[in-house]
Amino acid sequence: MDSRTTRILIADDHTIFRDGLRRLLESEPEFQVTGEAADGAEALQLTQQLKPDILLLDLAMPRMPGLDTLRELSSQASPVKTILLTAAIEKRQIVEALQMGARGVIMKDAATTLLMKGIRTVMAGQFWVGREAVADMVTYLRDKAAQQPPPPGKAYGLTKRELEILSTIVSGLSNKEIAQKFSLSEDTVKHHLTNIFDKVGVSSRLELALFAINHRLVEPAYS
Repeated sequence: MDSRTTRILIADDHTIFRDGLRRLLESEPEFQVTGEAADGAEALQLTQQLKPDILLLDLAMPRMPGLDTLRELSSQASPVKTILLTAAIEKRQIVEALQMGARGVIMKDAATTLLMKGIRTVMAGQFWVGREAVADMVTYLRDKAAQQPPPPGKAYGLTKRELEILSTIVSGLSNKEIAQKFSLSEDTVKHHLTNIFDKVGVSSRLELALFAINHRLVEPAYS
């Protein structure tokens, strides 16, 4: 098998749709459909067993809906790149899905070329939402989240200084730049970041930025 082959798992509860999608994908030499799941629980099991590169995940499925499946994959730190493939989705669900680790959202009525382009974009390390590639996901989600009513306020036990540092992470500052901004040592910044990661339950700067945007922890960033 070509080392550049993209291994894909399809998760959708409609057999006819899965069959058609498999035929469509495998018409491209670079794509290989390694498995099919009829619900979220089966998708989780097959993701663990088959270790696909891409999971095409339907939003509305029995037993375990798409967002619940995505949440479980996120908690398992699965390396699979998940793309939601759905007939309908609300803006708040897009924000929630991307915050939980989805790499793309493609509508089922999208043109075939957009589906293929979306998969290739995600495999290249970017995000795909609707009809376009998204390179700066933090900016995208900040704009989307700003259109939604804020969720109930929770500070997650963050101190004033930690919230200040969180705001700079969303702005894209490095540890060195944060240290200079607040007249701190880089070690102190790292210590604050470790505490913030622990309090909100994330493990990377991107996850932290997305979490902060989704939960409106840095309100000044929206102005």
